[in-house]
Amino acid sequence: MLTIHGEAWAANDPLSPTGRWTAVTSGRAATPPMGWNSWNAFHTDVTEAKILASAQAIVDSGLARKGYRYINIDDGWWLKRRMPDGRMIVRTSTFPSAAIGGTEQTSLKPFTDRIHAMGLKAGIYSDIGANTCSQAFAPNAPNLPEGTAAEREVGLYGHIDQDIQLYFGDWAFDYIKVDGCGIRAFGPESEGVRSGQYRALGPLVDIKEIRRTDISAVRNLYQQVANALQRSKPNGDYVFSICAWGSADVRAWGKDVGNLSRTSDDLTPSWTRMLANFDSAANRALYAHPGSWNDPDMLFVGQGDFDEQHLTEAKSHFALWSMLSAPLLIGYDLRKAPQPLMDILGNGDIIAVDQDPAGNQAVLAYDTDDVQILVKLLSNGHKAVAIFNRGLASADVTLTANHLKFSGSAPIALRNLWTGATLPAFSGEMKIHLQPRETAIFDAAGTRSLADGIYLSEMPGRVNPAVDGVSIPQPDPTIHRMITPWGSTTDTGEPPAYTGWGGAQADATPYRQALRIQGKMYGTGLGVLANSRFELRADGNFRRFIADVGVDDSTFDTDDVVTFAVYGDGKLLAISRPTRFGQAAQTLRANIAGVKIVELVARGKSARNKVPTVVTWGNAALLND
Repeated sequence: MLTIHGEAWAANDPLSPTGRWTAVTSGRAATPPMGWNSWNAFHTDVTEAKILASAQAIVDSGLARKGYRYINIDDGWWLKRRMPDGRMIVRTSTFPSAAIGGTEQTSLKPFTDRIHAMGLKAGIYSDIGANTCSQAFAPNAPNLPEGTAAEREVGLYGHIDQDIQLYFGDWAFDYIKVDGCGIRAFGPESEGVRSGQYRALGPLVDIKEIRRTDISAVRNLYQQVANALQRSKPNGDYVFSICAWGSADVRAWGKDVGNLSRTSDDLTPSWTRMLANFDSAANRALYAHPGSWNDPDMLFVGQGDFDEQHLTEAKSHFALWSMLSAPLLIGYDLRKAPQPLMDILGNGDIIAVDQDPAGNQAVLAYDTDDVQILVKLLSNGHKAVAIFNRGLASADVTLTANHLKFSGSAPIALRNLWTGATLPAFSGEMKIHLQPRETAIFDAAGTRSLADGIYLSEMPGRVNPAVDGVSIPQPDPTIHRMITPWGSTTDTGEPPAYTGWGGAQADATPYRQALRIQGKMYGTGLGVLANSRFELRADGNFRRFIADVGVDDSTFDTDDVVTFAVYGDGKLLAISRPTRFGQAAQTLRANIAGVKIVELVARGKSARNKVPTVVTWGNAALLND
């Protein structure tokens, strides 16, 4: 039992320190995966010839040398599930090399052998349910599974171990994307089920209403896939992509289960949809780390608003995904790609921002509906900074040293990552002019404002909100909403659907307010709800922890009493006095020399945060002095 100010807490309490990092480290995702996926280019009209030609284009163009290595088949490859043994049968009319013993004996191993011989990796697609997204939402698409209702159940449900062993053990795939339509779209009232074409399952997910979603059941199914992958590939040579579109509170648990976690519904080649998908990930910097990344969906560079006639938009799309540390998966028919688009996809400086080994997703330093400034700490101590004009009018933007957490009195050098040109050095601030929809992206070098350490908000890749205090998941109302490409204006519009409101934030409260304790503003820090626990990877590289702690002025619950504690490798190092709304911040200091994992716990009396208590770790930093 742990006792804090006279109260005892059970050893299995989620706020009790563990002394370990609990976000995913298994798999091959130390940096965000890069490659190509068939869906945006071909949908279900996918063939072996098209995929191999795209893989060859990746090699011939030099993109493979720049990190694009995964060649992923999406929906449309299967024929049916063989009965009674349940083995998957490949559609040999479109994947002829799979015909190794007649129509009932097929294998994708010859295909993966071809991909591997090119020096690339191979990816496959499935669904966590019994049926797939195309079966649900594209009933007239080509290459849908055939046969009886049972034979058309090509998803993982009921076959997780069997299918994962087939795909990774027998067929030697390296990557799997697991969609969630099978537990969303095949309820008893769905048209396909009522017609007898499909058997009912769930729904376990209601993407419009989190209260009607069985979060624990959804997580458990994806965890079963993760467990099967670890059994099938004990060397960890795999990538597990969770595609639950920001529903089922996946923000909170995806980082603990898979290597990628989709933050939104599908991207389309339209500017406003890109904004929606970008927004769904932009406020989740603390939920991305080496090994587990936010995924705002595959790139649409090359199509629609991002084609060769819209290079400004295409460059913004690519730069923003790189700042988000998002997977860079090309979704374009590379057999016909013009050179300007290949130049965007092959920009080595911007790829390096995405692939930086520190694994810090960019943090919003300035945030409006017109202009945003994103800043990302790189492993060499420089900052990547992107200035994004979201609108249709040009904009003059002032970039400040404070945005970069650099000293305002020392020179700052900016190198344009599109052109390679270095701008004249500035001190304090400088103005940058942006055309409509333009994103300027720079490498910034300067003198750190915190000379002897790093603010925690600068290194989200080292910070894991193991418990973020959210007890009642809510849709995030800040995400850009649009006329959906799969709907119309005949209904009431697109309600907020992606759960995440109230999650932990860098340099802001969970509800995107400025950090403030008893009227004192903090320009940097971590905002979170009470009854939360952060894990910090210090790795023995720092000597001291410091933060000002207290109940934030924006709290909903003004009666709660909160105690803050700092642990090092599971041992209590510092603890605050109990504090409440309106009381001054307390400074917590802890000696963390040699400590690998620091844990920050904010424990309130309101055990379930039904009225959320907002707390602030102001100016939180790891110091070297």
